[in-house]
Amino acid sequence: MIQDKTRILKFITGFQVGGTERQYLLLGQRLDRARFQLSMACLNRCGEFLPPIEDLGAPLDHYRISSLASWESLRERARLVSSLKRHEIDIVHSYGYYPNLFAIPAAWLARVPVIVASIRDTGEWTNSAQKRAQSLVCRLADHVLVNAAAVVDRLAREGFDRERITVIENGVDISRFSAPRDRGALHRELGFPAEAPLVAVLARMHRSIHGVDLKGIRYFLDAARDVAQRVPDARFLVVGDGPLRAELERYALSLGLGQRVVFMGFRLDVPEILAEVAVAVSPSLAEAISNSVIEAMAAGVPVVGTRVGGTPEAVEDGETGILVPPRDAGALARSIVTLLEDRALASRLGLAGRRRIETQFSTERMVRATERLYASLIERARRRQSVRWSRRWARRPGAPAPRTISLP
Repeated sequence: MIQDKTRILKFITGFQVGGTERQYLLLGQRLDRARFQLSMACLNRCGEFLPPIEDLGAPLDHYRISSLASWESLRERARLVSSLKRHEIDIVHSYGYYPNLFAIPAAWLARVPVIVASIRDTGEWTNSAQKRAQSLVCRLADHVLVNAAAVVDRLAREGFDRERITVIENGVDISRFSAPRDRGALHRELGFPAEAPLVAVLARMHRSIHGVDLKGIRYFLDAARDVAQRVPDARFLVVGDGPLRAELERYALSLGLGQRVVFMGFRLDVPEILAEVAVAVSPSLAEAISNSVIEAMAAGVPVVGTRVGGTPEAVEDGETGILVPPRDAGALARSIVTLLEDRALASRLGLAGRRRIETQFSTERMVRATERLYASLIERARRRQSVRWSRRWARRPGAPAPRTISLP
């Protein structure tokens, strides 16, 4: 007998504002509940996205650990193993380094039929030992899900089997960027002249494992100084937060930007902000698929991005945005000035960017592709189970029937 729903546990670190966390939330909100029964788990039950996660009404378990290598971690993994067995989970899908290392071995021990690991970066947040550990653990997974071809290339270099990797690009809820806005509200909030063009970067302000500001905010600030000389009315926004914020604020002051640049911290009203932005900038030194880039494109804002990682998979240079080399503040500044001075070009790139999001990066496309992957992996597991039990039945007549894997 085939059960009505496939039971899925999705495991993540926490719910702070970030690209992975937003994709986790979007998939949780849009997954077909007629086909899939959703459960959630985390290592840190906190963050700005926690309220909408709780609003989903799905069970949410919290596994408290201070370190992966601790007795506490072993105890919590044992609790996860027990829970997976008790609830007869069909798919465990973990997101990122710590959830992968915590949840995948537990799912394997619980003999969960399908284990999916998500890796959503190009390796900048893990050292060589961590990369080796994740590679070993992911051998226990049935499949690896990534969000950019650039991530596939990285994993292949680290020894992953390309045949066990699927690319599903990030999704954007385009409807969030389509509603009418009060286009002067942000200017009034910040005390900027109504005609001042806004140039924005949206990013976390964290160092990588090697101590590098991988989001390239310093290069954006260097570019802002040069842009201000050419376009005196321009104002600059840094939307996001993190440990580097105070240092970057001091750097902006040292460049003489003064009141021209505002560090806005984390904001959940990104559509309202982008509605008043003239140019969005992604100065990253490394990236998979940047949520801030595709959200700006969804809002019809022209993008200047660096030619790194998966950014060229979203931004087609000269067609849906402008790409420049990383670590080149001069090229960033020149491209920003071009878009501020040539509004016809900016409008054309913005409209083309929105069309690209509608066809390639919609939430609907991301969710349906993920559901198809889940269904194909469950079908493959069902066939394996059928063959295994057929062999056992032939050897031992009267053996009990297996637990049936749910099919969506």
